[in-house]
Amino acid sequence: MIEYIRGIIDELTPTQATIEAHGVGYILNISLNTYTALQGKSEARLFVYESIREDAWVLFGFATKQERELFLLLISVSGVGGNTARTMLSSFSAPELAGIIMDGNERMLKTVKGLGAKTAQRIIVELHDKVASIGLQPVTPSGDSNAPAIQNSEIYNEACEALKMLGFPPAPVAKTVKAILKDEPTAPVERVIKLALKML
Repeated sequence: MIEYIRGIIDELTPTQATIEAHGVGYILNISLNTYTALQGKSEARLFVYESIREDAWVLFGFATKQERELFLLLISVSGVGGNTARTMLSSFSAPELAGIIMDGNERMLKTVKGLGAKTAQRIIVELHDKVASIGLQPVTPSGDSNAPAIQNSEIYNEACEALKMLGFPPAPVAKTVKAILKDEPTAPVERVIKLALKML
C-alpha cells in the first residue's frame, strides 16, 4: 500500500501529474483542485489511492489527506467509480462538495457528468454523516476565482485536452470551451474546466 509519493514534478496537466521519485516516474490521476495546488511548484508530495484491477493498475493522487478521504467515501457508494469521484472533486473543492452533501443539495450534485438522480440521492443518504467525520469545513459553492490569467490559446488547448481525458466528446468540448473563453477571455484554465463541467 502506497501512502504518498514525494518527488519532482516531471509533467503536470489538469488531469494527471507525473512525479519522479528515486528514478521512477509515477503517473497519478488528479483532480482540478490538486492541479491548482501543484501549479508553479517543482516538487510535490501526493497522497495516493491505488486502484488495482485485472486489466489496470491506476494511481490517484491528492494534494491533501482530506481530499483523498472524501474520494474514498465517494467511491464507497454504489455507482460511483474513481473517474466519477475525480470529476466531482474537479467540479467542486473538497469543502464545497462536503457542504453540498451535508446540505442534501441534490440539484448541485446532478450537475456533475455521469451522476443521475438516484446516485446523487444515494451519495447524500450514505455520506451525509460520514462527511462530517473527516474534518472538512463545509462551504457553499462559489463561482469566484482569483487565479492568475494565462495565454488564451494555451488555456483553450489545455482545457479541451483535460475535458476529453475526463470522457467528454471533442465537438461539444470545443464549442463549450470557446463559449466560456468568449465570455471570460482572461479566465484561468481551472475556471474554464470547472464551468465546462457544469455545462457539458
